[in-house]
Amino acid sequence: MARKRKGNPIHGWLVIDKPAGMTSTQVLARARWLLQAQKAGHGGTLDPLATGVLPIAFGEATKTVAYAMDGRKTYQFTLCWGEQRTTDDTEGTVIATHAHRPDGAAIEAALPRFTGVIDQTPPPFSAIKVDGERAYDLAREGIAVILEPRPVRIDRFVLIGQADADHAEFRVDCGKGTYVRALARDLALALGTVAHITVLRRLRVGRFTLDNAISLDDLTQRVQSAAIDHLLLPIETALDDIPALALSAPEAHRLKLGQSVTLLSRQDRDQLLGLGNGSGDGQGVAIAMCGSTPVALVRVEGAEIRPVRVLNL
Repeated sequence: MARKRKGNPIHGWLVIDKPAGMTSTQVLARARWLLQAQKAGHGGTLDPLATGVLPIAFGEATKTVAYAMDGRKTYQFTLCWGEQRTTDDTEGTVIATHAHRPDGAAIEAALPRFTGVIDQTPPPFSAIKVDGERAYDLAREGIAVILEPRPVRIDRFVLIGQADADHAEFRVDCGKGTYVRALARDLALALGTVAHITVLRRLRVGRFTLDNAISLDDLTQRVQSAAIDHLLLPIETALDDIPALALSAPEAHRLKLGQSVTLLSRQDRDQLLGLGNGSGDGQGVAIAMCGSTPVALVRVEGAEIRPVRVLNL
């Protein structure tokens, strides 16, 4: 018999405004402990230096974490010209300096080169695995880490201010897998200088924004006063870009048993055609709903839907 998991069976999303100086794993552990939750995971790692939106999934919401991480992200960061550091942020040691300070016109002229789909080489201090080891662990041991360039999508990259000649502030909208530290590093090199990030704040992950967020201190106070009823967001919050299919109770029951469901109505067939990621072949992923309750993540195969991840609610 499987051992019963300790803690409360909490299901849904909580958005933490991550403080600087903590890892995402530490924030996750703290939130899980405060809510005494059985199971939790986070939707996208932030560097210890970084602050801002850290979505945390509890219970069955952990089955939707991958979809949250696929969502578009928005960051705001401050770049300091003239010093390159091992980590591309203030936590590293200085490895190069340069006297050149680009002006606003030069910066604006360079930014279009970093929009659209671009090739980006991740920083050595990253969570990417190299021969089974995290790149940042190897880098901290002084081992040379060589990471291959990979395509990332930058939807918007704008200069929003310059406090002085040494600093510039930016906002970027980007897709999955983008390293803002690498973006800052490459922009500086393109401008004939070096730089590193001093402030990094994530403003959005998909539908999760700072408007939804709560600090760890506020969460602690809410838990102590038992005022946490309205903190959790629904599981389907992370699935905003995924179509929803309405099922009857018998159909939902079949899915929960791992069985496929055939949808024969014209309305259902027309909806299925829209789930093929633009290909029209009916192949795609949707969220099956029974009333207001999410039942399962499903894959569309022809006129049938098959369960991918059943949500036990």
